[in-house]
Amino acid sequence: MKIKFLGGAGTVTGSKYFLEIDGLNILVDCGLFQGLKALRLKNWEKLPLDVSKIDAVILTHAHLDHAGYVPKLIKDGYRGKIYCTKGTFDLCKIMLLDSGYLMEEEANYANRKKFSKHKPALPLYTLSDAEDSLEHFVPIDYGTTFKLKGNVSILFKNAGHILGASTVMVHDGVKSVTFSGDLGRKDNPIYLDPDAPLASDYVLIESTYGNRAHAVTDPMKELEDVINSTIEKGGTVIIPAFAVGRAQLILYYLYQLKKQNRLPSTLPIYLNSPMATNVTKLFCEHPYNHKLGTKACDEVFSVATYVRSVEDSIALNQNSFPKVIVSASGMITGGRVVHHIKEFAPNPRNTIIFSGFQAAATRGEKILSGAKSVKMLGEEVAIRCRIYSMESLSAHADGDELVEWLKSMPRRPEKVFIVHGEPDQSQALKEKIEKELEVSAVVPELEQEFKL
Repeated sequence: MKIKFLGGAGTVTGSKYFLEIDGLNILVDCGLFQGLKALRLKNWEKLPLDVSKIDAVILTHAHLDHAGYVPKLIKDGYRGKIYCTKGTFDLCKIMLLDSGYLMEEEANYANRKKFSKHKPALPLYTLSDAEDSLEHFVPIDYGTTFKLKGNVSILFKNAGHILGASTVMVHDGVKSVTFSGDLGRKDNPIYLDPDAPLASDYVLIESTYGNRAHAVTDPMKELEDVINSTIEKGGTVIIPAFAVGRAQLILYYLYQLKKQNRLPSTLPIYLNSPMATNVTKLFCEHPYNHKLGTKACDEVFSVATYVRSVEDSIALNQNSFPKVIVSASGMITGGRVVHHIKEFAPNPRNTIIFSGFQAAATRGEKILSGAKSVKMLGEEVAIRCRIYSMESLSAHADGDELVEWLKSMPRRPEKVFIVHGEPDQSQALKEKIEKELEVSAVVPELEQEFKL
């Protein structure tokens, strides 16, 4: 048994773990690198393995840093199956198509405006490539042991992170490896708590917030105060939000605030993201994966007006009345939110509320770090509006919660690999695990290989 780290090592993005087990070559997660240009360029590099010799791909969940490279893998010659939960498959039908579409649109826009050094600018993959990749998916129920080949089996358990998110155990009949994927938090108002893991010989655990304890604050009170203070000045609130998971959680809180008369009943709330709109609808079709019933789901998400057309999106920028716009992407790397930030950020009356992790070198990270201007759509845009960060909305377990998840295993693993985190977060979690669990923990480097 061997494992090689092709992504998600030394960084919080691009998760790809190549596992050789009992004669099978398995790629667990197939994510895009995001953030720093040096990382994004890795998406264009050839993988350091023969794609045609991969026997199976397993996805922990549908976020693009875990699943967004799938169309490129198919484009490069992979012809096997892609295993995941039903929720993940349904989300990938939305997210991968959206990713391919946006890549094409961004390349076309760059060519029209002539601000790309590439002539012509090309997408990493297209909408058609994404559509082709969906034919390879095999959805599997939570809790069902699925035999891949010979003695090798896989088991998905709920990770409590987003719709369909899972931890994955790969077992060869003698030894087992568990992949945490992205772990959610306990007591989330809409998501179920992560399942306790089974005993496993080796564990790969994420470390997005490995050196952090999440702030104990009331997210509804934060939203109430920031939104009301902004609209009192006649301003607009822009909330960049991940289309999957975060957008739905924010709508839930906004619904509760209006229901409790803590926001004006007449305050317009818009969800301006075609993908987030589709995901919100899908959310209500998977009641087994969250705490809201179907009826409550419909009621909660009716709090917003869903903006579908480009014309209606543009009209929001021309509308000076106070309002709340929830839009993707969460790190302002693309999508309609870029146009909203470009329009509203120069005005001090307005507010941007960051609702999630901002990867290094993304526009979101630059703005949150105090940049006076940020380049958007070929122009430098002044950032004069109020900037507010809501740390209480994280969908990732913090350092204490990650260790508690490991402690809930029936027995200690032989070794723990710390992945999917920036170096300081991963190193801190390594030290915490070794101290509290007294097991060997390793922070692997990119392309490093271990014999298990």
